[in-house]
Amino acid sequence: MSVTEHRQEAPNMVGCMVITVSDTRTEENDKSGKLIHEFLDSCGHKTVDYKIVKDEYKEIQHLIQQASQNEKIDAVLLNGGTGIAKRDTTYEAVQDILEKEIPGFGELFRYLSYAEDIGSAAILSRAVAGVYNDTAIFSMPGSSGAVRLAMNKIIVPELAHVIREVHKDL
Repeated sequence: MSVTEHRQEAPNMVGCMVITVSDTRTEENDKSGKLIHEFLDSCGHKTVDYKIVKDEYKEIQHLIQQASQNEKIDAVLLNGGTGIAKRDTTYEAVQDILEKEIPGFGELFRYLSYAEDIGSAAILSRAVAGVYNDTAIFSMPGSSGAVRLAMNKIIVPELAHVIREVHKDL
């Protein structure tokens, strides 16, 4: 089958959980979480759940595990905590729980960041994606520019296709 045929078989609506990882953000000032929700809504997907969590390894993993047990959630989209500062634990929390990694997501995100936006500072991003318990996981930086880039150029165009692939053998 071609990619076009795969996309035609993909679901029209994907149920998602949005997680903002931050020690300081609140629902009132979480621009990136709201932006993810807007992107999902604009293309017919649904935000089933939304949480803000402190940048704590176990708390991040706990939310991903909870989401993967909810039959209405097909994908978890995280933003924040992907840098190299000591408090940035999102990458480790996500990487350690993945059953299958999608290395192309981080590679493509850093390439696009370099080419279109921030230049060589793109090496500081630890964006990562993969699959855990039949749930797609996408983790991106927390800046609104990074979220806009990831959602517009990578996640929105491929989200339904990824879910089709994750669920095709179930």
